[in-house]
Order: sequence, then structure tokens, then C-alpha cells
Amino acid sequence: MRHVRISKDGMMKPVMIGQLASETSTKVTTIRFYESIGLLRSAPRTASGRRTYDASDIERLHFIRNGRRLGFSVDEIRSLMGLAQNPDQDCGAASAIAAQHLKDVEERLAQLAVLRDELAMLSQSCTKARMADCRIMKAIGKGHPQADQ
Repeated sequence: MRHVRISKDGMMKPVMIGQLASETSTKVTTIRFYESIGLLRSAPRTASGRRTYDASDIERLHFIRNGRRLGFSVDEIRSLMGLAQNPDQDCGAASAIAAQHLKDVEERLAQLAVLRDELAMLSQSCTKARMADCRIMKAIGKGHPQADQ
């Protein structure tokens, strides 16, 4: 990872989209997407039309990336970022968003556990017979794992 450039007065020099991508391990197309949906501000442009970014953009993109890594949706991240605009308010709203997301993750984990069990049963049902007699293919075709057992 490269480090941002600092000017003589101690301020960060604006960086181009490629360096922002490198600093945040984010694809350029993803940065453009986040701009297009308003998660990132529309970057100012140089005379030649190249986007420029500052330290606040890097911080904001790190926030977005960390939120996505935790599985928050774009809308949840947008809400959390909106809450951050008022640092003196209590964090109850952020806690509620996180609690709902945790509930959603737990529901998804329960669904995945059922899926794992179903796939394990299917896998164990394989008799290595001809494809025409394959229990796995029949179960998938019928939509349930107990097909022809």
C-alpha cells in the first residue's frame, strides 16, 4: 500500500482515483459506483477532468469498506453515515441498525445450517450409479432431498 502525499504545510495533497483505490483496496469502478449512488461525494476534477480526493474521502471510503465487510447493506451504511453527521447525538439509532443487521445475519446462518444439512444428506445419498439414476439430480429436480429414497 502506498501512503498519501503530504505537502510542505502538513496537509494531504489531493490524490487521483487510482491512488484512492490503492489506499483503500477498492476497485476504481466501485469508487465510481459509490459516487454515483451518493455514498461518496462527487469528486472535484482537475483541469484535465481527473477526479481528485482528500483525506476525508479516504476516511469515508474506509468506513464504507468496513461496513460492507461486516455485511451491512448500502442503505444501512448510508443511514450510519447520516448518523455520523451529528456526533453529539446518542448512538441508539446506530445500535438499532447494528442489532437488526445481527438479527438478519443470525437468520441467514440458520438458513445456511438447514442448507448444509440438506446438502450433506444429498451427498451421502449418492450411490455412484448412472446419471439417469442419480438421487442428487432427482432431488434437485423435485426440489427436496428425499426424492426417490
